Amino acid sequence: MVLRTIERIPLEGKRVFIRVDFNVPMDEYGTITDTTRIENAAPTITYAAQRGAKVIIASHLGRPKGKVDQRYSLSPVARQLTGILGKPVAMAENCIGPKVAEKIDGMKEGDILLLENLRFHPGEEANDASFSMELASMVDVYINDAFGAAHRAHASTEGITRYMDAVGVGFLMKREIDSLERFTANPERPSIMILGGAKVSDKIGIIGHLLNEVNTLLIGGGMAYTFLVAEGVEVGKSMVEADQVDQALRTVSEANRKGVKFLLPIDHVVGDRFDPKATKKIVPNGGIPSEWVAMDIGPKTARIFSDEIKEAKTIVWNGPMGVFEMEAFAKGTISIAKAIVQSKAFSIVGGGDTVAAVKMAGVADNISHISTGGGAILEFLEGKSLPGIEALRRIAEDR
Repeated sequence: MVLRTIERIPLEGKRVFIRVDFNVPMDEYGTITDTTRIENAAPTITYAAQRGAKVIIASHLGRPKGKVDQRYSLSPVARQLTGILGKPVAMAENCIGPKVAEKIDGMKEGDILLLENLRFHPGEEANDASFSMELASMVDVYINDAFGAAHRAHASTEGITRYMDAVGVGFLMKREIDSLERFTANPERPSIMILGGAKVSDKIGIIGHLLNEVNTLLIGGGMAYTFLVAEGVEVGKSMVEADQVDQALRTVSEANRKGVKFLLPIDHVVGDRFDPKATKKIVPNGGIPSEWVAMDIGPKTARIFSDEIKEAKTIVWNGPMGVFEMEAFAKGTISIAKAIVQSKAFSIVGGGDTVAAVKMAGVADNISHISTGGGAILEFLEGKSLPGIEALRRIAEDR
């Protein structure tokens, strides 16, 4: 993909707007519980500051619905970022307005300013032209390093680019795109997509698209039970999307027609209730009691999936194999994580739960690329255009 990178743009003395994804998890006391997204954005911020830019960072956090809500203030992020960068990060009280413009005017080369939550303004999610223009009026250069927000056509990801001359991507965005294109454009084969999570409806479009791209699909998690029902397997009280059963059956038939391996669980760890302390047992297909719930893939399934993974050359994983947050039902997900790092494949892991799973398994450092995108990675893999990326691509091609 043709995109201009930050390294190709003069930065010294420029007011550089870097759109990052600091939509980080916080506890009830405002403490950030996972700093991964902040750490991943640090190289781009540091690069700009070291080259004499006046660095203005912008992000959203949570869903304040276009109103000021201090529960979603980015102030804790400014403090965390200061520690990560080893350099002071000033905090603005807003993301637009005369006071913010005044703060920017007073910045020196190498200074860093974090704007307050973009979503405190309704114009952000509405991609409002006047809000986009006001953001653009305060800066000279626009850099998008927020892959996790690239699937949204918002003012700070798409609208602002219409009013900027110098635009490009940061190091994180470039790495995300390069890694995913390695899977979608010309993957080294065999290539495998591992999909889990709760709902078929969230991922049926991806599966349909990937039937033209991959050699093998491994399906686990709650979504597997809609496919099993489509094949006539009794699944007890396990989650099933009744309105997706016919589509699931068509998808399996299409996979068979195209020669794509489509593997579903053949055994299951089930519980008598959805609870960490549930009574559990391992049962084969068709053996789930009528009042019990499937909570994880079984050991035979884990071995079959792991054998496929070990032969792969390219792997993407999105979605856990079960309710891994409950220790009693985490083995299947952890076994998949370990199988991936034992393979010699180029591996991509995306989605918050899946990233949490590889960290729980202690193998995160051995994954080739951990994506910061949730919805963005799914839409990219489905072959959809991501507005935040397409805006920059169009500008790059025009020039």
